[in-house]
Amino acid sequence: MIRDFFIQQKKRNDDFASEATQSSHLNNKAASSQVRAPRRIRVNRLLFLFVLVGAVFSVSGIQPVPTHAQEDFTRLILGEIFDGQDAPVEGVEIIARTGDERIGETLSQPDGTFILHLEKGNFDNLTLDFQRAHFASQSVALFPQEIAQIQKGGTVTLSPLTLTRKIGPVFWIVTIIFIAMLAIIAAGRLHNTLAALLGMSVIFAISYLGHPLSDKLFIFEFERSLHYVDWNVIFLIMGMMIVIAVVERTGIFQWLAFQSYKISGGRIWLLLIILMFVTGIASAFLDNVTTMLLMTPITIQIAIALGINPLSLLMPEVFASNVVGISTLVGTPTNILIGSYGNISFSDFLVNLTPGVLLSMLGLIGYSLYVYRKDYRAAGEIPEKMLERLAERGQITAPENLKKAGWVGLGMILLFVFGEHIHLLPSVTALIGATSLMVWIKPDIEEMIEAVDWTTLVFFISLFVVVGAVQEVGLISVIADGIGKMVNGNLTLAMILIIWLGGFLSTVVANIPFTAAMLPVIGFLTATVPGAESKVLFYCLSVGSAMGGNGSLIGASANLVTAGISERAGYPISYVYFLKKGFPALIVTLTIATLWLLIRF
Repeated sequence: MIRDFFIQQKKRNDDFASEATQSSHLNNKAASSQVRAPRRIRVNRLLFLFVLVGAVFSVSGIQPVPTHAQEDFTRLILGEIFDGQDAPVEGVEIIARTGDERIGETLSQPDGTFILHLEKGNFDNLTLDFQRAHFASQSVALFPQEIAQIQKGGTVTLSPLTLTRKIGPVFWIVTIIFIAMLAIIAAGRLHNTLAALLGMSVIFAISYLGHPLSDKLFIFEFERSLHYVDWNVIFLIMGMMIVIAVVERTGIFQWLAFQSYKISGGRIWLLLIILMFVTGIASAFLDNVTTMLLMTPITIQIAIALGINPLSLLMPEVFASNVVGISTLVGTPTNILIGSYGNISFSDFLVNLTPGVLLSMLGLIGYSLYVYRKDYRAAGEIPEKMLERLAERGQITAPENLKKAGWVGLGMILLFVFGEHIHLLPSVTALIGATSLMVWIKPDIEEMIEAVDWTTLVFFISLFVVVGAVQEVGLISVIADGIGKMVNGNLTLAMILIIWLGGFLSTVVANIPFTAAMLPVIGFLTATVPGAESKVLFYCLSVGSAMGGNGSLIGASANLVTAGISERAGYPISYVYFLKKGFPALIVTLTIATLWLLIRF
């Protein structure tokens, strides 16, 4: 019986698909009524769930459902709803009417599908109304053949429907709020977190206080805004912060910095290379900000002891931190965002970006040796007493804890690499690692919780909401359309545009909000540009936004942290100085990385 039902349903769908290609569901005969056969198959899977329930009951020997319950599986209308970028639209209200009478209503799901059950009644002149904020409403009149099918108690599958974005006053309001937030962050007028909180608060104020005055001022509800918060990112960052808090208290980074000097034997060029690699490798597994917080003080002391300007070592270190950090999923906040949105694993980043990163690192070393060659020539030897003081500060203070952290860290790396095969989210790995480490070492739990940078987490949550509002009103769709027309299906052009656009914009806009705003655009291009299904454009965004952070002082959080510590030590890093040294570094590394990605993909 079930097999016969599927055969009959398939025949009906094929008949309606043939008819739908000759005429339109829309009254204005819009192009959105064209049949998309692959999507129809996905819609029919929803119907399969209903039939599967019946199969389970029949096989298990459970009594069949009563007749009135069986009627709930009749008179169904199935369909899918997409926007102009072929992305599914959630939360569309679908209302079935016969004249002025409502005979059924439902909402579209996150994948754009909907199942509409019709009540008993007269189905003559049956129409469906599709309504959602920020989209133009549409009405679809069903064909006589489809109405006849419904009257018999059958199921009808509609052709996929495309809704058109509606650009209204709230579109421009949200756009201004978003640009203002970026400008405030770039100018440093407010703390990044406060700027994001301000943007989020204004958006909620307009949605809840402005909406009663005019429907045109509605953005989204609070519950809807939470859908845009990527909790995988939030918990991944939180877990890694706890792990880092344990590791940094062992003194390992100070020990590494001092050992770097000992290995170099006082040769400044070798010391620079070692410090850059130590900083870079640490940044591949720790947050760049944390790495520079730990490396900057000991580097300043070594530079002063050598009689050279500390900036000649600090600048190459922060360059290396921004460049090498992109080789892993957890190396930069931007990679965490990209990996979660694009479903890119730890090993994917490692395999596809590490060779290009190493080549860029070599170019960066050559650039640093050339730019600071005069400072390095003036370097002397460290006096014995100063050397003893550095050695004293460069001790591992908790070797047992370091050993335990090493084992847990190794386990986390294995889970990051192989966990994708069992669909283990990186955030879960980070939480497991952080909890295991605290249970094993038994640190002061309050101290560990305080070590979590809640300011950063609040920044990310607020940023997700603001960027979600930008997506909700359609600004991201407009940008995606513009870039899509510009690249015109050319993958090479798309790669170059994303890399260099990301690189240059990250010099004037902090790379984290820039990356968050660009992710939906990259998702659209990945689905529409031939050859982009390899997710190469996500890697291009990673390279552009992270390496672009070297272009200016505000380009990356690690830059600002390093400048703050250096200024307190009496060696300020001005915006102009960073731009003068960092922008050429950006050009060198982006050029090498671009060549690698073009060769790789």
